[in-house]
Amino acid sequence: MQEENDRIEIDIDDDVFPRLLGVGDENLQYIASHFSSTLTARNTRICVQGPIAEMDRIRRVFVDLDALYRTKSEVSRDDIRTILRLSGVVDRGESTTGDAEHFGIKVIDTDRGPIRTRGRRQDRYVKLIDKMSIVFATGPAGTGKTYLAVAMAVSRFQHRTVDKIILVRPVVETGETLGFLPGDIMEKVDPYFRPLYDALDDILSREQLRRFLDKGLIEIAPLAYMRGRTLNNAFVILDEAQNTTSGQMKMFLTRLGVGSKALLTGDLTQIDLSEPSRSGLIEACELLRGIKGIGFVEFTDKDVVRHRLVADILRAYEGDNDSRSGE
Repeated sequence: MQEENDRIEIDIDDDVFPRLLGVGDENLQYIASHFSSTLTARNTRICVQGPIAEMDRIRRVFVDLDALYRTKSEVSRDDIRTILRLSGVVDRGESTTGDAEHFGIKVIDTDRGPIRTRGRRQDRYVKLIDKMSIVFATGPAGTGKTYLAVAMAVSRFQHRTVDKIILVRPVVETGETLGFLPGDIMEKVDPYFRPLYDALDDILSREQLRRFLDKGLIEIAPLAYMRGRTLNNAFVILDEAQNTTSGQMKMFLTRLGVGSKALLTGDLTQIDLSEPSRSGLIEACELLRGIKGIGFVEFTDKDVVRHRLVADILRAYEGDNDSRSGE
């Protein structure tokens, strides 16, 4: 049966367009070589003609490239290769852990385009969040644990299945230096919540974020502020959960009230406690497995969705640590 074709046009801003195409349209030709569709540059538009199944992926590649250029003012071949891989496109001579036909689950629509899962493990992650009341997500940096958690929280908030979003972090890594920082307690810990603010800023407009924060519909607070509270109808995220003690973890989990969902993320290789073996996240993952309503997902360096070198760097450090422990 003949595959059905379609034609779309992707608008690119005048100041970005020639830089995305590259010298002699080399970037456009490189991207086109990974698809069956025909890609043509006209004025400030990319005209795409080919199989319907490719349209969304090609559009997503150029949306991601446009956003990347606005962040770093350049786009390299490595950047394009990474974005193609994250969009489920197999690079020539490479494999993508079996995700060549992975289109991703749409989590939420934003002004910058839809946010989708990138890989089978992220698919399982968002499905667990939908299904379970409590989800533990562990794994290295760059696997999308926190970003997807925030995207899911905003999506549920927009669909009014929760009344508020609460983003929590332990601030154990600040240690005794906290008292020497200027400002009140929230100003002191604000730098440690920057990853959460960055995720929110990528999903919501500045005006929306400011309004929700001012009204208390989105709350960002240190873990210690959760003591004594009951969190009803809320989507609660505990980020950097590997830095909780056993007591802090128990306190947090027992704050959950009616209609709430809790998501705990952490990297078990990045524990800042003086006694890493006493991490509340490690203990919880051991004690709570098998309890109905609690889900677990474990990411690996193969699930890293940042620059392709991040996974290589993580593996290098893990290999070095293994060799040192062997010695």
